[in-house]
Amino acid sequence: MKTLITALVVATTFAVSASAQDMAYVVNDDDYTIEKSLTGVPGDAGAGQAAFVGRKKGNCLACHAVEQLKDSQLFHGEVGPDLSDVGNSYSAEELRLRIVDYKVINDDVIMPAFFRSTGLSNVGKKFKDKTILSAQEVEDIIAYLLTLKS
Repeated sequence: MKTLITALVVATTFAVSASAQDMAYVVNDDDYTIEKSLTGVPGDAGAGQAAFVGRKKGNCLACHAVEQLKDSQLFHGEVGPDLSDVGNSYSAEELRLRIVDYKVINDDVIMPAFFRSTGLSNVGKKFKDKTILSAQEVEDIIAYLLTLKS
């Protein structure tokens, strides 16, 4: 079964986009994936690493550890799973759903929905109707995560 979800991407400092646009993606409920790229443009692993570690973007190290970054980035989190071998564990399609909105898989997870702007609670006025990451940043982080293999 597939579910159609629409997210509004708005140009802000947290969701960089040339202009406001409607982004639609299809969640495959059978295997918990989003098969199609959000942009149709391949992700850039270097830009993905920057968004991954950036405190005003993904800030992924607040919750996750990555062995490959231990020498260059301090203070890795322990709340989420270690991502040092995530490139061997998940496909791009599986990672895409986990970044876009992990709550589709597990409603109890504390990981934020990085590419969803509706149906959220306790959102500050400044961030209302905005996504944390742009569609391209999601694709860039996916490209980076796929390089993480131990």
